[in-house]
Amino acid sequence: MCGRYVMARAVGDLLAEFDAGLEEEIAIPPSWNVAPTADVPIILERLVDGSPVRQLHIARWGLVPSWAKDPGIGSKMINARSESVLEKPAFRKATRSRRCAVPADGYYEWKGEGRNKQPYYVHPRDGRPIVFAGLFEWWKDPSKAEGDPERWMLSTSIMTTDSPPEGYAGGMLAELTALHDRVPLPMDRQTMETWLDPQADDAATLVDLVRAGAHDVAEGWTIDAVGTAVGNVKNDSPELIQPVGSLF
Repeated sequence: MCGRYVMARAVGDLLAEFDAGLEEEIAIPPSWNVAPTADVPIILERLVDGSPVRQLHIARWGLVPSWAKDPGIGSKMINARSESVLEKPAFRKATRSRRCAVPADGYYEWKGEGRNKQPYYVHPRDGRPIVFAGLFEWWKDPSKAEGDPERWMLSTSIMTTDSPPEGYAGGMLAELTALHDRVPLPMDRQTMETWLDPQADDAATLVDLVRAGAHDVAEGWTIDAVGTAVGNVKNDSPELIQPVGSLF
């Protein structure tokens, strides 16, 4: 599960980090509390004159399938289970031809029940951004006129996978398993190159590739207990990721 995350890097930093370009100028305000339906950066590749071109775009978090009657369904599509993306009508076409990477500084997870829920911030120890395997889709708003620049909505979903199986003696993977039974699906840079390739057409193999390397990437993460202010989407500042207390 990934329901809140941090994306606080500038556009220029993302372009340099991922060797991407822009189709048009975009603005991405930093956020330490990205919530569903927010506009978020994604990295995708498309064919231009027969050659792959990598671009940074802005998409709404929560995939809206092309057949949806309205965009409201997107709030339920922020995550896509990697085990079943090729079976689900909302995700299978995107998995075959509309794959993306979703950059993040880290993500939040909660442990406990009710008022005693404790938030945790999961992020790379080396400070580099994570790239999650994602899917994107275009949805046409039938209420808007042809030529209206807002007629087409670009949306995205972050894929998830199972946490490492129980039995780890210690270390990061054991901590992730104790925190939650699902994790957003991270990629190393080489895997991202393959995942984004618009000419790759074996979707099942691509999904298997990303899943196979996810736990290796996650070994480079760390987990910090953070304050409960992150639970309110109105709160959005660097203070949200400051460690408090001790890990569970």
